[in-house]
Amino acid sequence: MTARITAKAFHSAEGVDDWRVLYHLVSAYFWTSSLGKGIALVDEIGRLAGATELKIDLRPAGVTVSLLRRDVDLARKISAAARALDLPADPTAVQVLNVSIDALVIEDVLPFWRALLGYGQLDDDYLYDPQGRGPGISFQPMDAPRPQRNRIHLDVAVPHDQAEARIAAALAAGGRLVTDTHAPKWWVLADPEGNEACIATWLGRE
Repeated sequence: MTARITAKAFHSAEGVDDWRVLYHLVSAYFWTSSLGKGIALVDEIGRLAGATELKIDLRPAGVTVSLLRRDVDLARKISAAARALDLPADPTAVQVLNVSIDALVIEDVLPFWRALLGYGQLDDDYLYDPQGRGPGISFQPMDAPRPQRNRIHLDVAVPHDQAEARIAAALAAGGRLVTDTHAPKWWVLADPEGNEACIATWLGRE
């Protein structure tokens, strides 16, 4: 089993320029232009990965590969396989989406969402899609009701070197910066009507 390394150590390693740490995952996206090319890459990844835990999203335009451990050696091998198939990587195309729900009593509301979505549970405050198709659902404690502020928001984890561009695009599209107090761990943005969302990176989480 590969020993867990920090996000900083992963990004400092050579040969992993295609990959980005997003929360607990390490992800890369490879343009394929056809389903056949994507299948060829997935077949090669299967040969390389063996029993290693990973997630693969195969679409006609490209393949997203997410490693559940920060495995530098496997990341390098997958990148090499993609290059051999002439499939370019696009680090700007990866992200992880979570929906965060603020709750006064998490143990009261979490079972409802678990049953409604058919999700599995991790720890006392996180739900996940067993099929790996939907976003994660996290629950955050709240001290008092906030009737004038949304209590469900999106957390969008992006590559650390894409955060400023993503924030700039959101602001240019009519959003506003609510706070950057916790940056670069996360920034809170809001749409023109005040509905909030967060842009997050791995920086500051170790």
